[in-house]
Amino acid sequence: MTEKYTRKEIIDSQLLKAGWNVHDRTQVIEEFLISTSTEDLRIINEPIIKYRSEFSDYVLLGKDGKPLAVIEAKKSIVDAAIGREQAKQYCYNIQKQSGGELPFCFYTNGHEIYFWDLDNYPPKRVYGFPTRDDLERYAYLRRYRKNLSQEFINTKIAGREYQIRAIRSVMESLEKKRSKFLLVMATGTGKTRTVIALIDALMRGGWIEKALFLVDRIALQGQALDDFKEHLPNEPRWPQYQETTFAKDRRIYVSTYPTMLNVIRNENTKISPHFFDLIVVDESHRSIYNTYQEILQYFNTITLGLTATPTDVIDHNTFEIFDCEDGLPTFAYSYEEAVNHIPPYLCDFQVMKIKTKFQVEGINKRTISLEDQKKLILEGKEVAEINYEGTELEKRVINKGTNTLIVREFMEESIKDHNGVLPGKTIFFCISKAHARRIEEIFNSLYPEYTGELAKVIVSDDPRVYGKGGLLDQFKNKDLPRIAISVDMLDTGIDVREITNLVFAKPVYSYTKFWQMIGRGTRLLEPTKIKSWCTEKDSFLILDCWDNFEYFKLNPKGKNLNSQIPLPVRLFGLYVDKLAIGLALADAEILEPTLDKVKKAIADLPLQSIVIRDAITLVEQVKAVSFFKELTSDKLHFLREQIRPLFRTISGVDFKAMRFEKDIVEISIAHLQEDKKKFEALKNAIIEEISELPLSVNTVAKHKDLIQQAQTDYYWNTITEKKLSNLVEQLAPLMIYREGTMRMLLAKYNFVDVLLEKERVVFGPQQEAVSIERYKEMVEEKIKILLSNLPVLQKIKNNEPISEIEIEEVTWLLSHESPHITVDLLRKVYNNRNAALVQFIKHILGIEILEDFPTTITKAFDTFIANQSDLSVKQLDFLRLLQTFLIEKGSVERKDLISAPFTRIHPNGIRGVFDGKRMEEILQFINALAA
Repeated sequence: MTEKYTRKEIIDSQLLKAGWNVHDRTQVIEEFLISTSTEDLRIINEPIIKYRSEFSDYVLLGKDGKPLAVIEAKKSIVDAAIGREQAKQYCYNIQKQSGGELPFCFYTNGHEIYFWDLDNYPPKRVYGFPTRDDLERYAYLRRYRKNLSQEFINTKIAGREYQIRAIRSVMESLEKKRSKFLLVMATGTGKTRTVIALIDALMRGGWIEKALFLVDRIALQGQALDDFKEHLPNEPRWPQYQETTFAKDRRIYVSTYPTMLNVIRNENTKISPHFFDLIVVDESHRSIYNTYQEILQYFNTITLGLTATPTDVIDHNTFEIFDCEDGLPTFAYSYEEAVNHIPPYLCDFQVMKIKTKFQVEGINKRTISLEDQKKLILEGKEVAEINYEGTELEKRVINKGTNTLIVREFMEESIKDHNGVLPGKTIFFCISKAHARRIEEIFNSLYPEYTGELAKVIVSDDPRVYGKGGLLDQFKNKDLPRIAISVDMLDTGIDVREITNLVFAKPVYSYTKFWQMIGRGTRLLEPTKIKSWCTEKDSFLILDCWDNFEYFKLNPKGKNLNSQIPLPVRLFGLYVDKLAIGLALADAEILEPTLDKVKKAIADLPLQSIVIRDAITLVEQVKAVSFFKELTSDKLHFLREQIRPLFRTISGVDFKAMRFEKDIVEISIAHLQEDKKKFEALKNAIIEEISELPLSVNTVAKHKDLIQQAQTDYYWNTITEKKLSNLVEQLAPLMIYREGTMRMLLAKYNFVDVLLEKERVVFGPQQEAVSIERYKEMVEEKIKILLSNLPVLQKIKNNEPISEIEIEEVTWLLSHESPHITVDLLRKVYNNRNAALVQFIKHILGIEILEDFPTTITKAFDTFIANQSDLSVKQLDFLRLLQTFLIEKGSVERKDLISAPFTRIHPNGIRGVFDGKRMEEILQFINALAA
């Protein structure tokens, strides 16, 4: 295949897809003449190579007629990289010849395209040519982008010091030519706001024009759009309300992974790989390892990952995707740092652990009460036949009494609103949707006075959940419902600051998910957005009904879940295995229909997927008629090793039907191999699947005869390949109706359950937070009781002078009252090392606010840093170290700043981090604070 053929048959059509007409010389010039001399080559420090021609294969022109890009083409059977240096020399020579800007560099063999932004970034493989608008945008950004070290950060969007450090970390790395970043920030610390402030700065700095924010659920898309609307109201966003068609004239795009995958695969809506300048991947520990990683590969952009997963448990794949060497993210800010900050940025939490008798000891004759046993006998049931483990609750057996007990305990122990009657906003994490509905029924039964509005099931497949006025919107913005009962949907990402209770009514085995779920309650209230049903929030309560905290103490990283092979990959692999069996048996009745399935599966591979485009030569090889004419073991090996993995690109199909088809192919193989044990196990599973098809649905009822026959032993004892094919054809499309029917198979009881264990667990960064809070409450209650009896306290309240003798008397009295109130204890619980007893009393009585030294220092540093938005990451780190040093030591001398611990930042201490003027400014600032 010649270079000319490659250009005409492949590259010309690729350019046309990007909007370039190679026959229009106002857009594209082929065989662009370049004047090259030996002196030119020496100027650009390149080896002197005589090429066969002095013509560039393609030059793409801007609207002003000047060269925007050079494309060097090589024939498709050679490595595209052969044209790299030639393309580079052409770019420099064209710049010298035309006197304009340096053109962008492309080199390709038709199958692989490489883009080189000379003098800025190394070459990078791309999956299509840019449009003229893309290249004009690239040129504009290259021409006008500013130095980011001086770029202003809008602290009204993200003004906390760690947010500023995160933004500066990315900006400094961008200046160093990096293009992939990972921010690890605890849930509730404002990841989205940090990104919005970063996008704002990069747009103003001329580094980006179009940004894509990727999320994994529709609810999170709406939440992110609201955040962009609030903080960047003048930037046009996509999608607008009820907008479904992709628009190319916006600057901010917020999309789910499936939507964006459809956009880039759909020929009608397809967008250029160069359309975006920045992609932000929200919660990047999920969803991006199989099908959806294709989105990141497709676009030629700066890529920023966000995750709340603690650094020590982030999957290595995440670090690889974002080019983080040695497992170090671009920036990290932990939950502990946020809670320990003064004042705290996130809520600490208390945990109450409860266990019921049935959960611990199971449901059996020994644990069922005598009263319930009598009822069973009257109903003609055998008590001895009931025997379930506690772990089987809501899986094999349902006991209403256990769920009722959990609901009652929650209502008793939950943090209430200011009226002390109803629980604050709460999320119940349930095992299944059926479990969630049962919990909802119990709330309605126990508390009918709230007419079904107190607790609502909020799950992803309920259309009533979404949109303005939907269930999620009601939970966020209205007094009722107070309790959201959910399965998976509210586990991650949902931002409701007013949540004061979380109920773990299910076991959790993923450490990442566990902390995501806890993160639903960690946010503090915004003082300017206080809602009537939640006027204050210092901490939140977790009711753990399944020993999750104990599990993660014993298994800090949770279960090691094996990465699952995608269902389409498994199904294709089974068909290849069946082909091998047919080949070995030389049975045409097996070979021919299986071969048809394999061919159809290959034909259905999404050719627009970049994974398939990368492997197009392999796909074309198996699509050739000759490949299947004579099957050999080598060809079967090729199908397994080279073609089977490509099926991970399959999306948007009926996976329930595919799962049933996979089960049928498996039992077919077991039957052919005469594996009776496996055949029997698969048969029982398939019969169970078929039995769960609801005949009350008309579409299902049409196949009633086959459904009933397929549940008989005779049907399976006389099974044939034809019968199995018929099952797939007739019943696989009906599997969509199975959802929710499994609950009919569970044993249902309403036995009285009792609490076996109920304890408060002190947990979280503060360790003794609960006891300190309780001590504060006891002190405040005692002071208010004594106020009416002690004249000296009344004097303090009225701000009247008191003598030293009176102070000694009240000191002695309080130290001998319960709860043993002393100045030392008060200093400990109120975190103030210097205040006197009278100051504490005034604080308790609400006469004056007692601001401790750490709070004063922290506020001052926050203000100082917010007013210095051009600080580098190293300078910010130095100031935070200085803040910590000042809080611990109480003062700082000039000599301290050039010795440890400040020499950790720079060997010369402050002198190596700040210039003279800024250094004097800092010294004046800390002297004023310590004065």
